[in-house]
Amino acid sequence: MATMKEAITALQAKKEHTAPTVEVQHILIAHKDAGIPGVSRSLAEAEKLAEEVWGKAIAGGDFGALVKAHTNDSPPGIYGMVLNGPGDDRKNLYARKGMVAAFGDTGWRLAVGEIGVAPFDKVKSPYGWHIVKRLK
Repeated sequence: MATMKEAITALQAKKEHTAPTVEVQHILIAHKDAGIPGVSRSLAEAEKLAEEVWGKAIAGGDFGALVKAHTNDSPPGIYGMVLNGPGDDRKNLYARKGMVAAFGDTGWRLAVGEIGVAPFDKVKSPYGWHIVKRLK
């Protein structure tokens, strides 16, 4: 089995698909400098937890239960994204460019049912690691 870092590298090497919309569910594993109340873990601790949760997810763990147990975002963590143009907040559909860049960069590389990780990056994913499952 590949490590999380190897899986991230392989996913980012894939070409993005051109679907006009995607729906994803995610688990945010944040770090203490992300500005999220109640999060006290270091970057290293967040990365370690992200790898553990990702491992459970790709091993067939209940993704919804993993969201509830681990996310630093609001469960159920389901978001629709529009490739081009504006979103519609009333429908929980957001413009890709309005989301954290790594979130869309991951979502548009996943097949339906596939799980990937948007790693921490000061610019593209400043909150931490996003473990993302494409739903639609």
